[in-house]
Amino acid sequence: MADRLAKTAYLYPKHVEVIDDFSPLVDTMVDEILLETGDKSWQPQDYLPDLSQDDWLEQTRDLREAAAGVPDDVFVVLIGDMVTEEALPTYQTLLNTFEGCDDPIGTTDSAWARWSRGWTSEENRHGDLLHKYLYLTGKTNMRSIEVTIQHLITSGFNPGARKDPYRGFLYTSFQERATKISHGNVGKLAKTHGAIDLQRISAKIAGDEGRHEKAYQSFCTEILKRDPDGLLIEFGDMMRGQIVMPAELMTDGNDPDLYQNFSAVAQKLEVYTALDYADIIEHLVNHWKIGELTGLSSEGEKEQEYLCRLPARFRKLAERSMNKNKNVEYEPQSFSWIFDRKA
Repeated sequence: MADRLAKTAYLYPKHVEVIDDFSPLVDTMVDEILLETGDKSWQPQDYLPDLSQDDWLEQTRDLREAAAGVPDDVFVVLIGDMVTEEALPTYQTLLNTFEGCDDPIGTTDSAWARWSRGWTSEENRHGDLLHKYLYLTGKTNMRSIEVTIQHLITSGFNPGARKDPYRGFLYTSFQERATKISHGNVGKLAKTHGAIDLQRISAKIAGDEGRHEKAYQSFCTEILKRDPDGLLIEFGDMMRGQIVMPAELMTDGNDPDLYQNFSAVAQKLEVYTALDYADIIEHLVNHWKIGELTGLSSEGEKEQEYLCRLPARFRKLAERSMNKNKNVEYEPQSFSWIFDRKA
C-alpha cells in the first residue's frame, strides 16, 4: 500500500491509510459473513417452482393462487424493491469508486476487492429471485418493469460518497438497514395475505441485507477506533443533507413521478416510512456509541453533539409529517407495472 500511495494522488490519503490498516478484518468478513458460493449457498431456484419436475404446473399454480390474494399496493412496493435490487451494476461500480477499496483489474486479490465481488455475488440473487417470482405470478407487466430497470441503471445515482470510503461505508451502513426493513415488512404483509412463499422469499433477502448491514457498520466501527474525528465530520455532513435512496431516479418512461408515487404507497403501507429513517439514524448513533466518544477535536465534539440530537429531531419531524398526512385523503395512482391499475 505504501508503494501505491506514493504513486497515486488520492483525494483522501489518510482515509485510505485507515481502511488499509484494518483490511485483515475485511478478510474475516469475507470468510465469516459472506456465504460460500455454489452448492453451499442458497440460490433463487430454491424458492421457486422447479419447471423440470413432473408437478411443475401444480407448483406454479399454487404460487399464482397465493399471489392472487396479495393486493396491488403490496405488489407495487415489491416491484419497486425489485427494481432497486436489479440496479446492482450501479452499486458495484460505486463500490469501486471508494478510494482504497477498488478492484482495478477485476480479479484483484486484496481484501477489499474480494469483499466487493463477494457482496455483489450475494446481492445478485435478490433481483434474480424477485424478478422470476413476479414473472410467474402473472400479475405484473414485466416489460414495463424491465424498462424501468434499464432506465434506472442508465440514469445511475449519486449517494454523495465523493469517492471517500468513510462516506461510502456510512451510506451503505444506512442503506442496507433500510433495505432490510423494507423487505422484512413486505414479507409480513405477504404472510398476512396468505402468500407464504413470498413471505419466505422476503425474509431470506432481508436476512442477507442484515448480514451485510453488520459488515458495513463494523467497517465504520473500525474507522472510529482509528479516526473518530474524521468519521464524525463526514457523518454530520451527510446527515445535514439527506440519504439518497438508490431508486430515486427510477422511471418507466411515462410517469415522471414514479419514485414519489411508489414511495407514497410504501409509506401508506408502513413498509418504509419517515419514522424508519429516524430509527435508522438512532440505531447508528447508538451502535457506534457516538455519545461516548472521548478525545475529540473541537470540530469532532461539535459533530458529536449534532449527531446525538439528530434522532429526536428527525422523529419529531417524521411524526409531525405523518400526522399531517393522516388528514389528507390518499389518491391512488396508476402504475404501468400492474397494467395501469391504481394503487
